[in-house]
Amino acid sequence: MKTTYLKDYSPTLGRDMECKIYGHAGKPVLFIPCQDGRFYDFENFGMADVWSPWIESGQVMVFAIDTMDKETWSNQWGDPRWRSERHEQWMGYITDEMVPFMRSVANEWNGWDGYPGILVFGASLAALHATNLFLRRPDLFDGLLALSGIYTAEYGFGTYMDDLLYLNSPVHYVPNMPEDHPYIELYNQKKAVICVGQGPWEVPASTRQLDAALKSKGINIWVDYWGYDCAHDWDWWFRQVDYFLPFLLEDGEG
Repeated sequence: MKTTYLKDYSPTLGRDMECKIYGHAGKPVLFIPCQDGRFYDFENFGMADVWSPWIESGQVMVFAIDTMDKETWSNQWGDPRWRSERHEQWMGYITDEMVPFMRSVANEWNGWDGYPGILVFGASLAALHATNLFLRRPDLFDGLLALSGIYTAEYGFGTYMDDLLYLNSPVHYVPNMPEDHPYIELYNQKKAVICVGQGPWEVPASTRQLDAALKSKGINIWVDYWGYDCAHDWDWWFRQVDYFLPFLLEDGEG
């Protein structure tokens, strides 16, 4: 498997950011690590092995990035407004810096000439981040795989809410979307999966709340509930990738 390590200064964040690309061709995939995670978690926790059939066959190239959770969602003693602003900067880093870079690499390595859609993937807190990216920017992301998420900003911020945090709390903003919002048609042209188990350490109630809101707006995202044996852990996320990825990739690039 071809791997490429990169470290570059992010003007948006004012710091160096690291990432690693797995693969040589195919659809670009953005991997967001679990809470407080690093780019190398994709490899170190064994997820690269699970994705390897699709990576080595040239169907996908995975871009693994760093989180900023230690400064934002996990920073329980920090000023909440600063934390929400910092998280929004990280979102801007992804949309304004990583996405153009990913598109450029995908076009160059595949010999494409266009604006390839990006599949965003994450588990646990990263499922929330991935879902927000997909719902907020369907012009950039054409696929979503969100596993074992909690879809409310209350997870990291308690009762605090502001204008930026609202934009990162799907159980708050989805119910308020106008039924004729143009994004709804965009969502329904794409493929997205939200999955949660009902076993140890899972919080299916949050997914059910988001599921109900999506259905009320006519947003056709595949929301799947696995059994009471399905725990909040990597072994189950491996199985879910194997199960859902063929659906997400069918008729796609590569």
